[in-house]
Amino acid sequence: MSSSSPVPSFWHRPMVARRADEQHRASTMLELFFDLCFVAAVAQAASAFEHELAAGRIGHGVLGYAMVFFAIWWAWMNFTWFASAYDTDDVPYRLLTLLQITGALVLAAGAADALEHEDFTVITWGYVIMRLAMVTQWLRAARSDPGRRRTCLNYAAGIFLVQIGWVVRLALPGSLGLVTFAVLVLAEIAVPALAERKTTTTWHPHHIAERYGLFTLIVLGESITAATGAVRTALDTHAELGDLAALVVGGILTVFALWWLYFAQNAPQLLTSLRTALLWGYGHYFVFASAAAVGAGLALNVAHTAGHGHISDRTAAAAYTVPVAVFLTLVRLLHHRSASLGRAANILHPAAVLAVLAATFTPSPILTTGIITALLIATTLLLTARDAAAHETGLSDGSGEPAS
Repeated sequence: MSSSSPVPSFWHRPMVARRADEQHRASTMLELFFDLCFVAAVAQAASAFEHELAAGRIGHGVLGYAMVFFAIWWAWMNFTWFASAYDTDDVPYRLLTLLQITGALVLAAGAADALEHEDFTVITWGYVIMRLAMVTQWLRAARSDPGRRRTCLNYAAGIFLVQIGWVVRLALPGSLGLVTFAVLVLAEIAVPALAERKTTTTWHPHHIAERYGLFTLIVLGESITAATGAVRTALDTHAELGDLAALVVGGILTVFALWWLYFAQNAPQLLTSLRTALLWGYGHYFVFASAAAVGAGLALNVAHTAGHGHISDRTAAAAYTVPVAVFLTLVRLLHHRSASLGRAANILHPAAVLAVLAATFTPSPILTTGIITALLIATTLLLTARDAAAHETGLSDGSGEPAS
């Protein structure tokens, strides 16, 4: 009898593709831990964005925030889609995922310098750490999945080459910073489309929708946390309680409404092809970025009410209303095919977006925005109930159509 014992399966499993129709495919504890650590980077980016706006550097702050948030979003998104297809949950997979989390924490540490001082050194190295870990994951998948080996190798090669570009960018003159950033962003975005031209990976629609939903949930929660800290600071400076109450009520109503609106959709039914999945996944850059910016805008308005910052009332209001309008617009565009309200939604949502932007010019823009978004949800519920009642009436009279 042999004295050697088999290696436990959790130490190493072949990285074969998971089925796209796998039953009960839910997010793992490691994925949730991954998300929570990434939110540290989101919080740092949002905080630095708030400081730039408060200092009156609006254009600089918006551009820097967009650049920093790309690094956060793209690294998160690439891992999410890979894990949907190749999560083996063995020791090498866990260690490589933890290495990506380490990179995310390095990225978080460099977010403020990148946004405020255009120093991308720390954030670039954090990003490269995450992406090289993904290269290793794709090489593992290429070894264990012969049917998709070419796709996996294309991913590994594409990601690796772009990382060389990011490192080289650090040595280039500052005048080329924005141009090289744009070129490398386009290269990053092109990798999935090019890698999966012939053979696609087996990502799971319900799992992907859940992962995006959970990250949206966490980012919205971070917005509440940021605003809570700002209110605490404002109370310490003896700000007017009436003004703070309007901000708090309006902020809570808004975030609750954004949550309700996002999760009222049936996202999995949209993810039926690589093209629609890429559009849906890429569009979430603006969903995530605007959700985090809502928290930054709310915190900025609290500080402005307490007498801090160097911006006008309208600028402070726009820092909140514009991200809310962007969120409403993108959720509608990304999920319009899953909406059940038909023509009513085509009028209702644009009207709500315009009303939110108009709230910028009202005496209490945050509270007004909260009321508008709450009314949007209430009206949507009433229209849904009306359509459901009409449908039941049509079925009951045997016509299959709503009764006249």
